[in-house]
Amino acid sequence: MNPLELLALELVESDLQRLELLLAESVIVGDDYLDSVTTHLIYAGGKRLRPMLAIASATGGAREASRDDLLGGVALELLHLASLYHDDVMDEAEIRRNVDSVNAHYGNLIAIVAGDYLMARSATIAADLGVEMASLLARTLAWLTRGQVSEVRTAFSVDRTEADYYEAIEGKTASLLSSSCRVGAITAQHGPEETEALTEFGRCFGMIYQLRDDILDVTATENQLGKPAGQDLAEGVYNLPTLFALRDPVVGDELRALLGEPLNDADRERARKLVVATDGIAQTILAAQSFLQTAHVALSSVKSPDLRQGFGSLIQSLLEDLPTY
Repeated sequence: MNPLELLALELVESDLQRLELLLAESVIVGDDYLDSVTTHLIYAGGKRLRPMLAIASATGGAREASRDDLLGGVALELLHLASLYHDDVMDEAEIRRNVDSVNAHYGNLIAIVAGDYLMARSATIAADLGVEMASLLARTLAWLTRGQVSEVRTAFSVDRTEADYYEAIEGKTASLLSSSCRVGAITAQHGPEETEALTEFGRCFGMIYQLRDDILDVTATENQLGKPAGQDLAEGVYNLPTLFALRDPVVGDELRALLGEPLNDADRERARKLVVATDGIAQTILAAQSFLQTAHVALSSVKSPDLRQGFGSLIQSLLEDLPTY
């Protein structure tokens, strides 16, 4: 998926190029060591999906982004990067964006402190943009934390509920994407109805984005994923396809007996095949389609026809080419 091609708003692409400079400048303080840590993932690249949503929501591709529009995107991306620094410590990850993770390269302590610094820079930028923006970033951080706690609390639990799952992904994934759209609406001073519509679109986009990832975790190949298929199963993060599979009358008991603890490679593959053998994938796609319908309803309140079209294509693409079982 190439988000910019799907969005088809040419000015947004040039705006993102301008944002790259601001993003690095926002964390460089002149200390060579600290600067190398805080820019480690920035220079590794990335889709810049969150700034893209913020800028597109602000401009609709009809004008060049203002400095405030760009800074709103920078604040969101820094908060996202901070969460990655912390996640990689918790997951003991070694690779991120095809480079060494910060914790692998600099150690856990530096990764945690650097993540805190990125959060502080995000908060400073948000505060400079006004009380409403600062409040939004603070609420988003709270949602991120709540989502992470929910995931940790239910790790390796075969009794994890759908409510637990949705609480985790709404916090860890959807909150940032929802806030990205809202940031753009705030910097552009859109009216209340359009602001809420863009916020809801971003939430639905985030939910579908994670549901898609969870489907691919058990259906894609290692080459496609960049990690072993079924890694969530091995790490005790039982996603929606797995929760559906645990209720399956044929393989549910066998799967339940296998889960509940870390899995070796053979057991991970066995568990993955059990999940795929159920209708868990199909039910997860249905859940994603319900969020897609809600997103299209929200888009009907967006004034720019180009933005409606671009966001519609972007979110629709998430459900294309998914395997069915």
